[in-house]
Amino acid sequence: MTKAHSRLTNYDLHLLTEGTHYRAWEKLGAHLGEKNGEPGAWFAVWAPNAERVALIADFNDWDDTAHLLDSRGDSGIWEGFVPGVGNGARYKYAIRSRNNGYKAEKTDPFAFAGEIRPATASMVWDITGYDWQDGEWLASRGQRHRLDAPLAIYEVHLGSWMRVPEEGDRWLTYRELAPRLAAYVTEMGFTHVELLPVCEHPLDASWGYQTVGYYAPTSRFGTPHDFMYFVDILHQNGIGVILDWVPGHFPRDAHGLGYFDGTHLYEHADPRQGEQRDWGTFVFNYGRQEVKNFLLGNALFWLQMYHIDGLRVDAVASMLYLDYSRQEGEWIPNRFGGRENLEAVDFIKQVNELIYHEHPDTLTIAEESTAWPMVSRPTYLGGLGFGCKWNMGWMHDTLLYMEQDPFFRQYHQQSITFSLLYAFQENFILPFSHDEVVHGKGSMFAKMPGDDWQKFANLRLLYGYMYTHPGKKLLFMGCEFGQQAEWNHERSLDWHLLDDPAHKGLQRWVRDLNTTLRGEPALHAIDFAAEGFTWIVCQDHQQSVLAYLRHSRQEGEELVCVANFTPVPRHNYRIGVPQGGIWKEILNSDAPLYGGSGMGNGGEVRATPVAAHGQYHSLNLTLPPLAIILFKMRKNG
Repeated sequence: MTKAHSRLTNYDLHLLTEGTHYRAWEKLGAHLGEKNGEPGAWFAVWAPNAERVALIADFNDWDDTAHLLDSRGDSGIWEGFVPGVGNGARYKYAIRSRNNGYKAEKTDPFAFAGEIRPATASMVWDITGYDWQDGEWLASRGQRHRLDAPLAIYEVHLGSWMRVPEEGDRWLTYRELAPRLAAYVTEMGFTHVELLPVCEHPLDASWGYQTVGYYAPTSRFGTPHDFMYFVDILHQNGIGVILDWVPGHFPRDAHGLGYFDGTHLYEHADPRQGEQRDWGTFVFNYGRQEVKNFLLGNALFWLQMYHIDGLRVDAVASMLYLDYSRQEGEWIPNRFGGRENLEAVDFIKQVNELIYHEHPDTLTIAEESTAWPMVSRPTYLGGLGFGCKWNMGWMHDTLLYMEQDPFFRQYHQQSITFSLLYAFQENFILPFSHDEVVHGKGSMFAKMPGDDWQKFANLRLLYGYMYTHPGKKLLFMGCEFGQQAEWNHERSLDWHLLDDPAHKGLQRWVRDLNTTLRGEPALHAIDFAAEGFTWIVCQDHQQSVLAYLRHSRQEGEELVCVANFTPVPRHNYRIGVPQGGIWKEILNSDAPLYGGSGMGNGGEVRATPVAAHGQYHSLNLTLPPLAIILFKMRKNG
């Protein structure tokens, strides 16, 4: 093949080698096209240590002598054209390495589609031509992702959210999921869905976190255009779509990226850098330009080609620390003798800069479990550049507190109040995610102490505390209605539980929390600054009561939040408030509507000029058992 007949120009090769070809998916992989007027498909793959690369496919009976690819010299790219190849053709690369004659059959790292597991071939697929109808959503997306906008994320695993039991308990397809999920999320009031990884992966039980096809939505639920339809329908219903993205590690499957051309091409050669033994996976070599280019382009690919609204980056801590989950002697310090992975830090900053430059109206979120500073601060200030960070500390401390018998909560007051000491150091998202309801941890419902009535009351109280605490919100599917069993990726959620009024009441409570979050600026406008929160009561550990104010930018829009973490009602409980007048009880988790006992304050309370808690006025309240109540000043009251 002559260079004149190649899809890859010399400039493309220069950018790929330099690591700045951020749309490499347009040139590498398989692309329908023509050569000398004859239709077919172009193929291109990076395998610099190969001495021979052949295309094996269903159109050549998997014969590794039928279609040999041509080398593009020092670039390490091999490419070729095969006439007559159409959409849906299955193929792999048969690679013979210069390294001891190593041979392997590899899937295409840039494939847009793959066979459904357990088959592993890549598929030629034209992902152009989809007629998007989400222009209104895209035009408004920037406003929806402002830091002062409400953000309530519903985390979903597509294979187990809902199934079709009458058809062998099969999965729903992307096209079946789209209207059902859109209708449910709209009814529940969430602003976004966050999907557990949808990139192609061989093992169901990995939930997508062991990715093989970084450029291919999993074929389990349909084609690439079907997934575009899914995103499009959610957008048309005003719902954002966030993808869980896994650039921290990849699996060892023989057809995948590992030892791709007979050398450690994508991963580090030294296992002290290149392996995550806890997960049995390889670690990307972020110091190699072509590898970094592969991942940077992949981030942009999902935002550009699939209109994805944000990326939640998995296991960031495993990328940042060279000694992550490694014992002494099992890791290599950086050039300064430290434990920080400098190449990974550089990559993380670069991917955030690139995303916010190319798509400033999208969102990046870090799942980062340590105290690494400035994760969600701009890179020009020394931060990592993420838009938000999961608040793992809040999640752990809050669950530690809520799992206590209410009598003993008085001895764990610091667990429920400590988060406010650091709540504004990052742009935090408060997560109750899939990780909290698997591997023997029990469901959110099962974590709560007491009999069933107390479990439901505790869960309503927990979610009320979550929604009134500074930070954006994330809740895993099923938690909103009290799924009793641990999450199981192999079956549907237990939707039949909604026939029980207690589960239905909890679901309605979450819906009303979302509605209130979106409608009350005090609960979302100042999530990331201390001006948005004021303690009223934080030291009444004997009675396990918390009271606090949430503020908006507008005077008189404060909300008073009061939580009683015991099953004992509190009568004549006085709290200071910033102004006199009538305060309306806008939410009460103990209302019969939600399954509560119906105790409260008759809908409103008048503040009297009795000083308390540093305020000139106060409310004399009845606090329902295991409940949270919210008050707002009644206008013209």
